[in-house]
Amino acid sequence: MAAQPYDEPPPQRRADPRAAGQAETRIVGRPDPRAAYADPRAAHADPGAGRAEQPPPRSRGRQETRALGNQETMVSDAPRRSRRRGSGEPPEPPGPPTKKGGGRGGWRRFVPSWKIVVAGVVVLAAGLFGMIMVAYANTPVPTTAQSEATAQQSTIYYRDGKTEIARLGFKREIVPYSKMDEDVRNAAVAIENKTFWEDSGISISGMARSVWMTATGQQLQGASTITQQMARGYYDGLSQEVSIQRKVKEIFVAVKLDETMSKEEILATYLNTINFGRAYGVEAAAKAYFPGKNITAAKLTPEQGAYLAARIQQPNWDHNSPALQARFKQVIANMAELWPDKYGSLPQTAKFPKTRASAGNDGLGGLNGYMVHEVLKELEGRGLTADEIKSGGYHIVSTFDRKLMKAAQTAVKSTMQAHNLGTEYHGGLAAVNPKNGRVLAFYGGDDYLTDPWNEPFQSTKQAASAFKPYVLAAWLQAGKSLKSYVPGNQTVPKVLPGQQKGGIRNSHNVGAAVDVVKATAASVNTAYVSMAYALPGQLDAVKNLVEAAGFDEKRMQDDVDVHHYQFAIGSALVTPVEQAAGYSIFANGGKYTKYHVVQEVKQNGKVAYPEQAVAKPVIDPGVAADATVAMQAVLQPGGTAAGKGLGNRPAAGKTGTNNDEKEAWFVGYTPQISTAVGFYREQCVTKTGKIIPPQHSNCPIFRKGSKKYNSNNPYTRVHEVSLGFEGAGPPTIAWQKFMQLAHENLPVEQFPDRAEVGVPENIVPSPTPTPTPTPEGDDNPFGSDNPFDDGSGNDDCLIGCDGNDATVPDDDVSTGDDSTGDDFSDTDPNDVGLAGQGSVPEPRASGERPKSTRPEDR
Repeated sequence: MAAQPYDEPPPQRRADPRAAGQAETRIVGRPDPRAAYADPRAAHADPGAGRAEQPPPRSRGRQETRALGNQETMVSDAPRRSRRRGSGEPPEPPGPPTKKGGGRGGWRRFVPSWKIVVAGVVVLAAGLFGMIMVAYANTPVPTTAQSEATAQQSTIYYRDGKTEIARLGFKREIVPYSKMDEDVRNAAVAIENKTFWEDSGISISGMARSVWMTATGQQLQGASTITQQMARGYYDGLSQEVSIQRKVKEIFVAVKLDETMSKEEILATYLNTINFGRAYGVEAAAKAYFPGKNITAAKLTPEQGAYLAARIQQPNWDHNSPALQARFKQVIANMAELWPDKYGSLPQTAKFPKTRASAGNDGLGGLNGYMVHEVLKELEGRGLTADEIKSGGYHIVSTFDRKLMKAAQTAVKSTMQAHNLGTEYHGGLAAVNPKNGRVLAFYGGDDYLTDPWNEPFQSTKQAASAFKPYVLAAWLQAGKSLKSYVPGNQTVPKVLPGQQKGGIRNSHNVGAAVDVVKATAASVNTAYVSMAYALPGQLDAVKNLVEAAGFDEKRMQDDVDVHHYQFAIGSALVTPVEQAAGYSIFANGGKYTKYHVVQEVKQNGKVAYPEQAVAKPVIDPGVAADATVAMQAVLQPGGTAAGKGLGNRPAAGKTGTNNDEKEAWFVGYTPQISTAVGFYREQCVTKTGKIIPPQHSNCPIFRKGSKKYNSNNPYTRVHEVSLGFEGAGPPTIAWQKFMQLAHENLPVEQFPDRAEVGVPENIVPSPTPTPTPTPEGDDNPFGSDNPFDDGSGNDDCLIGCDGNDATVPDDDVSTGDDSTGDDFSDTDPNDVGLAGQGSVPEPRASGERPKSTRPEDR
C-alpha cells in the first residue's frame, strides 16, 4: 500500500445515499477519494445519531470523528482539504499552512525579525571590540624621540667643515613645566584641546565635531588632542602621513600615554616640541618673537601666551598676519570661557602683542650674509626651506674657503681704491674649482645687512669679448684648427643677418687675414663673427655649447633672437659666477660641473643632502687644450692683458669690454682655479638730471622729508655710464691679485700640450707672401713693431671706434621740473655696443708637439 501523506489515517468513505434513512457505521481502512466531496452540511447533523461500537484507536495520530448528518460518521486523522464546487472536478492541491492571525506574506517574509538583528549586532560588536582590544594590546608605546623633536639650531661651515660661518635659528632649550608661564599653558589648552585636563588622551566629541565641520565645509578642523599631537610630534614611529592606520595607531598610543604619564608631563613635552614657526619649543619661540633681552617662557604675559598658542595651527603665518590676529582673538575668547575668574575681562582688554619683524640677523653682517644667502637659496631649490634649516639642527658644509673669501675682498677693494673708484663703481669676483664646480670664493659687497645685492651671483651684464672663447671652442669642436685664417678687416659675408647699422668692424687695421690664435689674442670682432657664420650649425652651435656650459637658456635664446650675430662677440647677459664656471671646460679637459655652494648637509650625523657635483663633457680634451693655447697668448707679451699673468705659473684668459666702456671683464684660469672679474658703473639720477650719491651702493628710492616718492615713483633711477677703463685695466689687475693670493702654497700645474686638433679651414686666403709660422719659444715674433697698433692707444674697442660709431649714443639726461621730468631713457636696447681689444698676439711655447695620428699628416 502506498504511503499516505502526512502519515495520517485514511478518511472514511462517504455514506451511500440510497441508505440515507438507515443508520450505518463504517471504519474506512483505505482512502476513498469521494470523501473529499462529503457534504459540508453534514457537519451540522446530530452527533449522537446512529452511534455504533467503535474499534480501538489507531496507534498513529489522533483520530478525528466527524458526524455527517444522520447517515455517516467518519473517523480520520488526515488534514481537511479544500475542494472545488461542483461535481466531477479534480480536487485542488493543498495550500501552505497558515498561522493564526494571518502571518507575514509578500516582502515582509524576507525581513529578519528584530531578535535576529539584535543578535547579529551583538556578535559583530563583540568581534569588532575583540579586534580593537587585540590591536590595542599589540601597539607599543614609543620610547625614542624623533630627531626633529630634539634638534638644535643649524650651523653653516666653511669648506673645512669646522670653521663656522653662521648659526641659524634659535637654540632649542628644553624647560620644565614649572618654567613655563601658566598663561601660555592655559592658552595652548584653550585653543587646541579644551577637555585636556579631563579626557583620556582622545576626544570623541572632538572627532565627531571635526567630521561634521569638515563634511559641511565650515572648517577643515583637526580632531587631535594635545596628547595625540604630542605623540605624533615627539615620538619616533608615528609619521605625519594622512591615513586611517596612522590615526588609529596614534589614538592607541595617546590613550596609553595618558595612562602612563601625568597631564603636566604631557603638556610640558608638547610645548617643548611643537613648531611655532621661527623656532621649535616655547622657550626658543618666546625669544624669537618678542623683543627684550631677558624674555623667557616663564615671563610671558597672557597676550604673549595667546599669541604663541595661536601660531600652533599654522606656524608659517607671518608674524602679524590678519589670519593670525583672528586666531589670537579666538584664543583669548576660549581662555575667558574656560577660566572666567582669571581671564573674564581679557577679551575687552587684550591687545595684539608687539613682535619682532624678523628672527634676527643670525650673524649675517659683513661677508657672512652673502655666503649664508647663497647657501639657503641653493638648498631651497632642493626642497629644504630656510625655516626648516633654522629649526632642523643641520650641519651644513659650504664650498667657501675662508682665506680665499678674504683674498677676493682684498683684491677687488684694493684695486678700486688704487684707481679712486667710488661708490658708483661695482665690482664682482667669483672663483670656481674647475674640477668639481665648487665656488671657492666671491666678492659682491662688504656688508650684507646694508647692501644685500650680491654682484657675482645677481648682476647680469654683457659678456663682451670674454664670450669669444666659446665660439673658439665650437670652431675647434667642428673639426677646424687654430691654423685657419679668418677675416681681419671685414666680416665674411660682408653683410650678416640682423647686423646693426654700419656692420661689425674693428678699432684698427689688422690686415685682411689673421690666424685664429692672433684673432683671439687681439680680440678681432670680424674674425669671430665670421667664424660663427662658418660653423655647420652657425649660431645654434655656439648657443648649444654655452647652454651645456651652464648659461641660462632663456637669456641665450633671447639674445640670439634680438642681436643675431652679435651674440658671437658677447651681446648676451651673463654673471661672473657663470663665466668662472663656464671657463672650467677649458681648465678641466672639456668637462663642466654645475657651480654650487654646498658640499654636504648632515642631520644627526647622517647625510641628508649630498653634494650635487656631476661632471659632463662639453668639448673634447684636445679642443680644450688648443683653446687654452690661444687664450694663453692673451696674457703673454703682445696680448691684450700682457704682463698681467702669474709669472712661471701657466695661466690663460680673455679680456672683454663693452662699447663706451660700460662693462669690463677679465676671465682667466689655471688648472686649479677659474676666476671671473667684472666691473660696471651706475649713477643715481633724479628726473631733473641731478646726480645723487648712492646709499650703500643702492640708488635711493625715498627722499628725506618728502612723501612724494615710493617704489612706483622713485626719487632716483639707475643710469649706467662709462667706466673710463677697459677689461685689461682694473678687472685684470684684480684678477691677478686674487689669483696670486689664491695660489699661495699650491703646486704649479701645467696645461696639457697643444693637441693640434682639426684641419685648417681658411675663411679668407692666407696673406701673401705667406708669413713665417709662429716660431715656438720666441717671446715676440714681431720684434718691437706691433702690426696691429694704429697709434690710437685704444686697443679695447672694436665697434665704431673710428669716429663713426654705429651704435646709438646715450640720450642726455635733460633737466626740468620733477613733475615733468625725463623718462630716464637709456641706450637703445638693440644697441649691443661691444668692444674687443687690439694688440699683437704672442703664441705660447709649447715644446715638442705631439705627432699627428691623422693619415694626411703622417
